[in-house]
Amino acid sequence: MSIRRMVKVRGGVAVAGAAVMALTLAGCGGDGAKEPKADEKASTAQPQGGSSNKSATPKGSPSPQPTEVLATANGDPGIVLTINSAVRDPDGFVTVSGEIKNGGSGVFTKVTAWRGDEKGASGASVAGATLIDKVGKKRYYVLRDSENCLCTTGITRIDAGTSIPFFVQFPAPPASSTEVDFTLPTFATATIRISG
Repeated sequence: MSIRRMVKVRGGVAVAGAAVMALTLAGCGGDGAKEPKADEKASTAQPQGGSSNKSATPKGSPSPQPTEVLATANGDPGIVLTINSAVRDPDGFVTVSGEIKNGGSGVFTKVTAWRGDEKGASGASVAGATLIDKVGKKRYYVLRDSENCLCTTGITRIDAGTSIPFFVQFPAPPASSTEVDFTLPTFATATIRISG
């Protein structure tokens, strides 16, 4: 095959490939309007009445749907913490998840105590939670990355009659420690069993 013919064939393949790519991208483009990110949607959504409802949009990984109740703990009047799971991960951490419900008649805003007071405490969060291994006589604090706690953040209020999901990740106690105490400021201590 001559050089001239090879250039022609390769050029035709390149043009055909570019046409296929353009059609593929055009099919994925939608109507051209930029879709806001999930965080932008949450920050711009307004409930009826014009005030923002922070209790419905805590940040962090969503908790699984409650299927089991490991423990409940009472806090301020009408505020109940329910723990639905405490799962040990092979990578060396334990994830505790559940929900906090406001069974009272007014908006609950006293959530600042939940963030903890140790150095580097996260803002509106449940970073003040701890796990206590009574057998090993050791207390475990919430894991953190360079920016925040590995827990639910963005909790600034809980409206009356509503529940918010939460999760918290801790370093895992030794495998021999299957029962630990979970604490979150303002709530009674709850004894939970770690699975996994």
